[in-house]
Formats: sequence, structure tokens, C-alpha cells
Amino acid sequence: MPESPLNLQAIARETLLRYGFLVEPPPAAQAQADKLVEPSFPQPSIKDLSDWLWSSIDNDDSRDLDQIEYLESTGNESRLYVAIADVSALVPKDTALDQAAEHNTTSLYTGLRMVPLFPEKLSCNLTSLLEGQKRLAVVTEMRIASDGRVLGSSIYRAVVQNHAQLTYNAVAAWLTQQTPDATPITDRMLEKIRSNPALQTQLRGQDALAQNLRRLRVEAGALTFETIELRPTPRPDGSWELKAGVPNAATRLIEDFMIAANQASVAYLQAQGSPTLQRVVRTPKNWPRIVELAAPHGVTLPAAPDAKALEDFLAQQRIKDPDHFPDLSLSVIKLLGRGEYVVAEPGVNASGHFALAVEGYSHSTAPNRRYPDVITQRLLKAALDHQKPPYSVEELALLAQHCTEKEDDANKAERSVHKCLAAAAMTHQIGQTFNGFITGSSDKGVWVRLVQPPVEGKIEGATKDLAVGDRVVVKLIATDPLRGYIDFNVITRG
Repeated sequence: MPESPLNLQAIARETLLRYGFLVEPPPAAQAQADKLVEPSFPQPSIKDLSDWLWSSIDNDDSRDLDQIEYLESTGNESRLYVAIADVSALVPKDTALDQAAEHNTTSLYTGLRMVPLFPEKLSCNLTSLLEGQKRLAVVTEMRIASDGRVLGSSIYRAVVQNHAQLTYNAVAAWLTQQTPDATPITDRMLEKIRSNPALQTQLRGQDALAQNLRRLRVEAGALTFETIELRPTPRPDGSWELKAGVPNAATRLIEDFMIAANQASVAYLQAQGSPTLQRVVRTPKNWPRIVELAAPHGVTLPAAPDAKALEDFLAQQRIKDPDHFPDLSLSVIKLLGRGEYVVAEPGVNASGHFALAVEGYSHSTAPNRRYPDVITQRLLKAALDHQKPPYSVEELALLAQHCTEKEDDANKAERSVHKCLAAAAMTHQIGQTFNGFITGSSDKGVWVRLVQPPVEGKIEGATKDLAVGDRVVVKLIATDPLRGYIDFNVITRG
């Protein structure tokens, strides 16, 4: 079958528009961005911490850097500093830029194009914590015991400077002493680390601290997953390669630090009598199916939802069957249900985050990429200045619902575009068989995800008794890149 001359860029644009997203900044927002200049730094209430050896860890192609880290270790405790880009300093509430960001609520990543939450002059320049640039930031300082217990935290504004812009792939390779994929970016990053002993000390200390933070969360019942993320990558000849992105030591390090910082944000706001916009994952309604999923592995989970028992099962399977653990992770994640934003009035905690085993958890560490983080940053800065919160509880409740809905729309739109890319990439494999597992089952149909490449499609034909988590062997029978359809027949089950 000849390759269809699809305009995939047009498909991505039309998909985002169909879900109600702005794909370009409105004229008023762009005009506001065009007038922005570097903010002035010499303010008496703002600390100058730009001489510290701050570093960032992000994707190879990231330019919208939200956070940098610095660690001090003294005796039996450490001080971890997480600096978050002060986006709200350049984006006042209710301005054209703010209204456009509120509409989308998130940056959009389709694999073909990235639609930033704010115009690139902000997100990739003036509010990005780029290497060698002084920037305004909101700093969370945490005192952490040697066993990973957070002893206390404080929040303040500061001037910071990123002295080492690093990547996940390079940092993970250096920490684990494993041979990375040979790319020019990774080679440059590794040379940066190897030539700087002080930076090496920072990374070793940060990795050890992150592991302690993670261990305590796991002991409290946090769930540890390992999912595979589809990353369509263009080849020189114009075709697409379906690469898989997996967690590594560096992605886990940043995740652990951001969870701690997000908890500290809520704690600070609650101490100041401020309402909070929190992120929750409620106790799963699909727990009986999770119990069924564990049974074939010889594990009997309690009848009532129990995060610690579930984590013990996941940890056992990670060791016992590492090759299929990402598949199991995805099945459990889908059965747990989506995260959502909720509002907690002063002095009240939301229902908590079942998967992280934490209460009082916000999104506050990525204001260049997520609008809820901008909201929380404004709440924090108002509390720091002893001012009235910039949002009422009623306003926050409406924003929480809107942000949850748009996040769902973003996930659907991004999946839709990825399916178009995957269908285009797999057209020449029609008739081949693949190992997979069931990821969705409803009145609308049954869906399967392949182990390799990690793409998802619909099961045609007999689907009776197929449930989420079941393993199958399927045959690719049809693709439709224009609509993103990938269709399979089940060959064998179990």
C-alpha cells in the first residue's frame, strides 16, 4: 500500500481546534507578550541566590524550564532548595495573556508541534530558567532529615541562575554508570557533568536524598509505576519511528523533589489561612477489577482499597516480571481513575492523592506549562505579602472544574494525534502479529496496547470476556492514518 500523502501538521492543528484549544495566542495576548521586557531584580524583599550552583534536569529538547534545584548537606540533615520560575510576575491576573492561558490551561504536546501555555517569548525566554540567565523565582526551602523526613519548609522569592542545564538521559546515565544512547546532546551533557566535580557532588547528593524521600512515601503506601510513553520521532526520509520513553533515575529524582515541593506549597498556604487548589486521586471505584488483576499472579488483595497492599503487589511484580511490569502499571493506572483538581477552604484538607499516599498536594512546580501552577503561585505570593488571596473559594472551584476538564481534553487530543502518527507508521505492518494487553473495555469497544511498539488500537470481532489487563496476541488488520484508527483481531488469549 503506497504511503498516504498526509499533512500530519494539519491533522494536529484540526484536532486541537476540535477540542476547543487555542493553537495560536490571540492578538491581544501576543501584543502583551511583545511588549514585555526583563523584570528589574534589585528589590529589597527578594534574595539574590544567583551565585549558588543551581541546575536543571529536563528533556533533551526542553526550552520552557520551570524548576532548578540546589542541595546543602550538613550533618544529619539537608536543605533542599527548589526554585520555580516566577511566571506570574510577568503575567498579571485577568490580562489578555492570563485569559488565553486560562482558556487552554496546559501546554499541548502532540508529537508534531508543541503549543505552549504562554507565547515562547515568555515560556522559552523571559520566564524560563535557562542556563546562564538570571531569573525571578519562588523558592521552596525544605529541611530534610537523613532518613527522608521533611522537618520543615519555608517559601520566599529570590533571584536565581541556572548554572547547569542538564537532561534526563545524561544524568541517568551518569548516576547509574550505564552506557547511554550516543547523541550529541547526551555527549555534551555528560562532558558538562564530568568536568565539574561540584556538580557531581550535587547530583550524587540529590539522588541519595530523592531515594530517601521515595522510600518513605512507599512505606506510607505510595504506588510506584513504570509506564512506557509513546514518542513518535521523525526519520530523515519523512517516515516515523515509534520510540518508547521510560522512567529512569533522573526522572524519578525530579518527580520526588516536585512532590515534596508541591506538598510544601499547600502546607504554607494552609498555615497562612489561604484556600488551596489541590490535586487529588480519589479512592478507586474499580478496586474489584484491580483485585481480579492481581489474582492470576498468585496475590490476593484486600476487598477494600488498600494502597500499601497494592504497592507490595506492584513491587513484587517489578522484580518477578520486569519485562511486563510497564503493561501491568498502565492497567492499574487506568483502573485507578483520573486525577482532578479540587478546592480546599482554609484549614481543610482535600481527600488526598491515593497513588502518592499524600494529603495536601498541589500542582505548583510547572507554571510555564500548567495554569493550575500559576494559580497556586499567585496564592503563594499573596500569602508572602500578607495580602488577601487573589481568588475567592467560589472562583477557585470554577477554575478547578475547568482545569480538570481541559486536562482531559488535552489528553484526548494528544492521544488522537499520536494515533494518527502511529497508524501512519504501522501501515506497512498490516498482517503481522503482536503481543499486547487489554487497556480499555466499555460499550464503545475494547482496546489493546502492544508491547512493542507501544501503540494502542481497537479490537474487532469477538471481544467477549476480555477485561483490562488481559494479555493477548493480536493481528494488525487495518490502519487509517487520517482518523487515527488501528484495528486488530485477537489470535490467542492469556
